[in-house]
Amino acid sequence: MSLPDTEVLDFKTPMENHKTLFIWNILPNRSEEAVYDLVFKAFSALGLLYLVRVFRNAAGCQPGFYAVVKFYSGSDATRARDATHGRCLFQEVPLKVRICTKQHRGPSFQGQKLTLNSSKCQEVANYYLGFNGWSSHIITLQNISDMEDFDDDAQQMTTAQTKCIKYLCVMEIQFTKHMMCCRGVGLSEELVQDGTDPLNYVLKVGRAQKSATQKAMSDAFQKILLVVLGNGKVFVQRSSELEELDSIIEEELHTQLQVNSVSLSQSECENLSDFSFDTGTMEGIEK
Repeated sequence: MSLPDTEVLDFKTPMENHKTLFIWNILPNRSEEAVYDLVFKAFSALGLLYLVRVFRNAAGCQPGFYAVVKFYSGSDATRARDATHGRCLFQEVPLKVRICTKQHRGPSFQGQKLTLNSSKCQEVANYYLGFNGWSSHIITLQNISDMEDFDDDAQQMTTAQTKCIKYLCVMEIQFTKHMMCCRGVGLSEELVQDGTDPLNYVLKVGRAQKSATQKAMSDAFQKILLVVLGNGKVFVQRSSELEELDSIIEEELHTQLQVNSVSLSQSECENLSDFSFDTGTMEGIEK
């Protein structure tokens, strides 16, 4: 009996060609927004999606749309291609679906994979591990601003000088079923220009705390890999690419930071535009 096919997934933007589908021959009898909803509904049923983009055909071509769908899993992308190519799905004529063999990206994206933000990390973890398959705990959320120049009382700040609020967060993520945990660090800062406005100060502090927490969660997820078997089973494995913060003993941590007890929601919203995918110059579709 042969072992099931396995795929190793990380918590980075899926930039590989074999995870990207190119869909065309979409009829022009709907709006771009309606086409997006139909494409998302059809393909999200076949695997977790990172990205869906819909575009009108170029001038001079037959009216209609084409779409780009990016999966986290290459296996899901292949199965989705096989299940949708030549099928009508949401229109009267068959769709044409192919796996991308070449993508043009800007110079800043050449040869690198960007880390997923915390919302995307939670989405991947919930999909593959389940909502009860992992948990997070804030170990430290500390104000590391220069306390001589920056007082906690906003009324004492002068308007003539811009102040910088800095927060450091250390978060631990536990995978109880897999008997594993990992830690991440997040650092965030906010500038306060109007020191006479207490409300603005409080909002800036909250924003800095939230950003540091989100960055710490994203950093923690970079320490692990998901091993997905062909039979659907998923295992958590440590990534060997990054040094573990777990090696820091608690005594050393306490000498540098004062541990605060903070409760934050994992479902806090954040900006999801962490990756720019340029399909305008896409070429090299697999035949």
